[in-house]
Amino acid sequence: MTPLGAAALASVLGWLYLLLGRSAFWRADQRLEVILPPAYGIWPAVVVVIPARDEAPYVGAAVASLLRQDYPGSLRIVLVDDGSTDGTAEAARTVAREAGAGDRLTLVESAPLPPGWTGKMWSVAQGVARARELAPDATYLLLTDADVVHQSGNLGRLVGKAEANQLDLVSLMVRLHCVGAAERLLIPAFVFFFQKLYPFPAVNDRRARTAAAAGGCMLVRAEALARAGGIEAVKGELIDDCALARRLKPAGGIWLGLSGRTRSIRPYDGLAGIWRMVARTAFTQLRHSLPLLALSVVGMVLVYLVPPLAVARGLWTADWPALALGLLAWALMARAYAPTLALYGQPWPRGLLLPAAAVFYLLMTLESAWRHLRGQGGGWKGRTYPRP
Repeated sequence: MTPLGAAALASVLGWLYLLLGRSAFWRADQRLEVILPPAYGIWPAVVVVIPARDEAPYVGAAVASLLRQDYPGSLRIVLVDDGSTDGTAEAARTVAREAGAGDRLTLVESAPLPPGWTGKMWSVAQGVARARELAPDATYLLLTDADVVHQSGNLGRLVGKAEANQLDLVSLMVRLHCVGAAERLLIPAFVFFFQKLYPFPAVNDRRARTAAAAGGCMLVRAEALARAGGIEAVKGELIDDCALARRLKPAGGIWLGLSGRTRSIRPYDGLAGIWRMVARTAFTQLRHSLPLLALSVVGMVLVYLVPPLAVARGLWTADWPALALGLLAWALMARAYAPTLALYGQPWPRGLLLPAAAVFYLLMTLESAWRHLRGQGGGWKGRTYPRP
C-alpha cells in the first residue's frame, strides 16, 4: 500500500470512530420538541437579559419575539445598551410600546467597561443585577442575544425542560443565518464542528465531564448562577458560554440542543464576516497551545483533506487501494454531515463539499494563532482585548 493509501485507511478509521463513538454527535438529534409543564402547574418567573451594542437592525425583532412568547408565567425583559450609536435602545423601546408592553421592558445604560471584563460579560452582569432588583424571586434568567428571534413556544420549552429534569442550564444553538454562498458552505460546517468538539449527548449526560453551551440562548437557574460566582466568574472569557457551562455542570445538570425555529437574523457579511468570527476565538478554543494547534492541523488534514486527495491521486496514478479507501472515507464523511445539512435545509450531496469548508476553517484557525503570537488579543464590536 502506498503512503497515500495508508493515510486514506487512517481517514476511514477516523470516520468510523466519529460515527460509532464520540457519543453519536453527528445525529444532531438533541432537540426541544415538546413543552413539558412544570410540577403543580406553576410556571416560574423569568427575566430575559439582552446585551446590545449597535443592534438597531435586529433588536426590534428580537424583543418583539420575546413579548409574543406563549409563556403562562411572569416574563420581563432587561436590555443593556452598551454605548450604541445607532438608536438600539429606541428601537427596542418602540417595539415594546407598540406591543402595549412598555412596562415589561427595562432599559439599562451600560457603565464604562472595567479592566478585566469583556464588553458582553460586563453588559450581562449589569443586566443580571438589574433583573435581581426588578424580580428578586425570579427562578430563571434567559441570557440571549439581540439578533435572536425566538419561536413563540421557545421559552415554555426551555423552562419545561429545566423544571422536568431539574437542570441549572438549558441552552440552544439557534439556527444561524444561512443564505449566501459563503454561509451555505461554512455555517452548517461550523455547527457540525461545534458538535464534534462538544458532543451534545455527552454535554447532556450528568456523568460525563464535557460541558458546553451556546450563548445566543441560555436559560440559567438564578440560584445556580449565584452559587457559581455569578457572571463575574467568567468576566474575561472570550468563549463565555462554554466557560459558564463548565462552572455550572459540576453542581447540577445542563442540557444543550439544536433549534430549527429559534434563529439568528444577523447576516455574516460573506466570507469576511465568518472569518472574523472564527479567527477571534479559534486559538482560544485550543487553549493557546501550539502542540494542540499542530495536532489539530494534522487531524483536519487526515480526516477531511486526505479523502478527496486520495480519490484524485488514485484516479491519476491508478492507485486503486488509495482510490477505494478515499471514496469510502469521503462517503462516511458525507453520511456524518447529512443530519446537520438537513437541519439547514440542504441536500446530503453538499456533504461532499465539507473538505472545502475544512480548508477555510483550518486557515482561520492558523490566522487566530498567528494573531495571538503577534501579541494581538481578541477583537469584537469595536473593542480589542489584551492577549491572555
